[in-house]
Amino acid sequence: MSSYPKTRLFVEDTLRMGDQLTIDGDQAHYLLRVMRASEGDVVALFNGRDGEWAARITALAKKTVTLEVTQQLRDYLPPPDGWLCFAPIKFGRIDYLVQKATELGAAVLQPVMTQYTQAERINEKRLLGNAIEAAQQCERVEVPQLRPAQKLVQLIAQWPADRLLIYADESGDGVSPQDWLPTQNPDKWAILIGPEGGFSPQERSLLTKMPNAQAISLGPRILRADTAAISLLSLVQCFFGDWHIAPRWQTPYIEGS
Repeated sequence: MSSYPKTRLFVEDTLRMGDQLTIDGDQAHYLLRVMRASEGDVVALFNGRDGEWAARITALAKKTVTLEVTQQLRDYLPPPDGWLCFAPIKFGRIDYLVQKATELGAAVLQPVMTQYTQAERINEKRLLGNAIEAAQQCERVEVPQLRPAQKLVQLIAQWPADRLLIYADESGDGVSPQDWLPTQNPDKWAILIGPEGGFSPQERSLLTKMPNAQAISLGPRILRADTAAISLLSLVQCFFGDWHIAPRWQTPYIEGS
C-alpha cells in the first residue's frame, strides 16, 4: 500500500489510463517551484467528469511538466444538486465565501445582484480560481459551476418549479431550521443569501409569493452575509447533502506499477 498523492490538480483534459498530459502555466510553476517535484513523483488529477486519477511525472522542463496517467483512484460521484445564490460582497470576503462554499459541496455558485448589493462588479476569473484551489485542497473531484451574475428579480422569474429555494430571513419571520429541515427531502435545492442590508421590500414580496420558497431563521444574531451563507449551507448539507459519505482515505490506495 502506498500513501495517497498529496498534490492534486484540476485539469481540463480527458483522463484515461496511459494518457500523456503536459502541464504549463501556474500549475507547472506550482509543481516545479513550490512542490519541488521530481521525475517519478505521483500527483492526483481530476476534471469533473472522469473521477480522480494518479499520474506519474515523466519529464520536467523549464516551464512544463509531463505526466502519464497510471491508475484511477476514484470514480466520478456528482455532488448533491445544491446551489448557492449569493449577493456579491466586498473583495476578500467574497473569495473566502467561494472557497468555503466549494469545501461544503455547493454544485453551483450563482452571484445575485439585489437592490441593496454594494459590489457592482465581480471578478469571475478570480472567483473561479478560488473555487479550483479549494476543490484541489478539499478533495472534490469536480469544481462548482460559477454562473454569471444575475439580477434577483430575473432569477426569481426564471426559477425552476422543481427546485426548492431556502432563503435566509433576518426579519424573524423565517421557520426554525431545527424544526423544518428534518421534514424536507428535496432532490434539487438552493439557498439564497442577500446583501448586508438584506432584501428590499419589493424583493421580499417576490420571495414570499414563490410557491417553492421558504424563509428560514438563522437565530437571534445578525450575521454577516458570508457567515450566513456558510451557516445555512452547512445546515442544508447536513440534512439534504452528502455528509453521510465516508472520507475517501478510508479506502486503501494501491499505487499502479
